[in-house]
Amino acid sequence: MNIGVDAMGGDFAPKAVVLGAIDASHELSKDARIVLYGDEVAIKEQFSLNGGMPSNIDVVHTTQVIDMGDSPAQAFTQKPDSSIVVGFTHLKMGKIDSFASAGSTGAMMVGCMFVSKVIDGVSRPGIGTVLTTKNGGKVMLLDIGLNVDCKPEVLNQYGLIGSIYSEQVMGVKNPRVALLNIGEEPEKGNSQSKAAHAIMKEQGGLYNFVGNVEPKYLFSGECADVFVCDGYVGNIILKLCEGIYSLAGDSVQSTEIVAGFNYEKEGGTPVLGVNNSVIIGHGCSSVLAIKNMILQAEKSVESQLVSKLKDAFKSI
Repeated sequence: MNIGVDAMGGDFAPKAVVLGAIDASHELSKDARIVLYGDEVAIKEQFSLNGGMPSNIDVVHTTQVIDMGDSPAQAFTQKPDSSIVVGFTHLKMGKIDSFASAGSTGAMMVGCMFVSKVIDGVSRPGIGTVLTTKNGGKVMLLDIGLNVDCKPEVLNQYGLIGSIYSEQVMGVKNPRVALLNIGEEPEKGNSQSKAAHAIMKEQGGLYNFVGNVEPKYLFSGECADVFVCDGYVGNIILKLCEGIYSLAGDSVQSTEIVAGFNYEKEGGTPVLGVNNSVIIGHGCSSVLAIKNMILQAEKSVESQLVSKLKDAFKSI
């Protein structure tokens, strides 16, 4: 297994990426390798300053970087030797099994849509996050910002995608899928949520739909394992969690739920619904975040998540 990582992506690259890769290299399975894409001189300088390059890490030299201020679509054509473009090219060619970056989210999504491309049958890919419940369990929230406006049919597909992720990656058997709403009754919510509830209820057993669930149960672990919403609602919840974590300060370790809001623990978010394993990290990713981003990529590949999603949508 080869896990590709954009060594030039993120506010603290390449140092944080190299240090995160070193830490991850000690925890990867024996057959896994990390492939760093970026300026070889700058990358190897960081290795030399930090004990040398582990035997399970390779470097692919690239000469360009897609900056945060670049137009993502234009950068893909104007910077063909950038770390992100070369990484996606190798992903499509099968030279790597997953690609992760804390760099330009826009450029990563261009790569997802036009290089990896969307799985046949998927209307819109989504991105999700894993949250910690009061009992130390995990739930998934999907979508968290990729699609701020979602048709009811797309929310239904997120139910299936989230269910497969929960089962294959998080190890939940027959995960309960809920539609996040302002009330439990089917008639509650706006026109989007009402229509989505009707479709999700009649989806024919593709996943275990448990109905509407209010946000106050998001961290209880009692009602659902996957919470479906559009990216507008999901991103508000995500940023609220980040704000609470920031405000909690030194007391954060005493509250497991709040500690779970720390993005560093997951490291990145998977793009769900495209033909390859792609992980997008936070722009300000630390060494710990990079390490966990790489380990999450390994878990995604090991679980054969993409193959399971392809099979599921073939059968619809």
